[in-house]
Amino acid sequence: MEPNAELSIEFKEDLQKLGAEDVANIAERLEKDEYNNAFESLRDWHILRSLAFMGSSLVEPYQHLLDLEAFDEC
Repeated sequence: MEPNAELSIEFKEDLQKLGAEDVANIAERLEKDEYNNAFESLRDWHILRSLAFMGSSLVEPYQHLLDLEAFDEC
C-alpha cells in the first residue's frame, strides 16, 4: 500500500460520516469567509469539493461555492 493510501482511505471514511448539518456548517463558513488564514478556507473548500466528487447529494445546495468547470478533473 502506498504511504498516502491509508490517509486517503481514512479521509474518505471521515467524509462519509458527515451529515447534512456538518455540510451546512462548512458551507456557511465558506459563505461568510471569515477565516483566520487561507489554509482554513482551503480545507473546508476541499472537503466540500471531495464530497461533490464522491457524488454526495448533500453538496447540491452548495454547488455555487465550488465553482466547478465542466471538465474540472471529473
